[in-house]
Amino acid sequence: MEIGIDSFAAALLDNGTGKTPSGLEAMSELLERIERADQVGLDVFGMGEHHRPEYLDSAPAVILAAAAARTKRIRLTSAVTVLSAADPVRVFQEYATLDLVSQGRAEMVVGRGSSIEAFPLFGFDLDDYDELFAEKLELLLKVRDQERVQWSGKFRPALTGQGIYPRPVQPQLPIWLGVGGTPQSFARAGMLGLPLMVAIIGGDTHRFRPLIDLYRESGRRAGYAPEQLKVGLHSLGYVAETTQQAQEEFFPGYARTFSSRARERGGSPVTRTQFDMQAGPLGALLVGSPEEVAAKILRHSEALGGISRVTFQKDVATLPHAKIMRSIELLGTRVAPLLHAAG
Repeated sequence: MEIGIDSFAAALLDNGTGKTPSGLEAMSELLERIERADQVGLDVFGMGEHHRPEYLDSAPAVILAAAAARTKRIRLTSAVTVLSAADPVRVFQEYATLDLVSQGRAEMVVGRGSSIEAFPLFGFDLDDYDELFAEKLELLLKVRDQERVQWSGKFRPALTGQGIYPRPVQPQLPIWLGVGGTPQSFARAGMLGLPLMVAIIGGDTHRFRPLIDLYRESGRRAGYAPEQLKVGLHSLGYVAETTQQAQEEFFPGYARTFSSRARERGGSPVTRTQFDMQAGPLGALLVGSPEEVAAKILRHSEALGGISRVTFQKDVATLPHAKIMRSIELLGTRVAPLLHAAG
């Protein structure tokens, strides 16, 4: 099982210092975290895409290219590329270039996006939400597999045999499909034979099993072998020396972030009782000691029929840089060995 980290390049209030870091400081710290993740042997680092004031990840491929120059082994991926509001040709060019810069370590996770600010920013209609994604995913896969492309669609000018350059180092640039809880998205990934990255940020993880079974059955019917139908899990998480320490450090920032989002949508603030349920044996949060987190990941994997990759998202807790760096070290030196030993 691969283990990694996803980041949104957050530039939020630091609950350890009481001040908001500058964009320059936040970006410098982010690159240090990616470098440390590589040094401690983590498998993958993913960069999200948002267009909001609290995040610095509006151009994830640029951040990943900077990280590529400072790392040697770790795979670098988007998490996720909001493909519905992007040009698939340009997206492919960016990540093919990243693949060259990183000497074959680039990947993409593409999705429709849970944040909608990209749609009006780039002139797209939310009423076309799913249709945009379906068409652009079709084009992206065609561009990946063919150097010269013949294609026409509704939302982009046709391609009439133009060459798409550069081409990546890898014979086939890995493209994962990022999904939330929509059955059609799981079925689509299976029918296309794409690896699946499931974002589970709340609720009981085992409840996603029927959707993952749908993905695998759709892939089987489309003729794909089981080993081609990989499942990854994206979860909110944080590792400290003890479970009590991890939960006490993670909760304040987590509660602020999700209470703020709830207010935006007319909801209620997050309570400690709700957090404790999510951090419990069946909940989605991977917050605890290295041993507890590794055991929980293995339980999740068994409940979901086997997972190939798990990535941690720590930004929501607005933790101090030093604590995040230590958590990265614990992931690489203590959690990963436990998972690898379990097979």
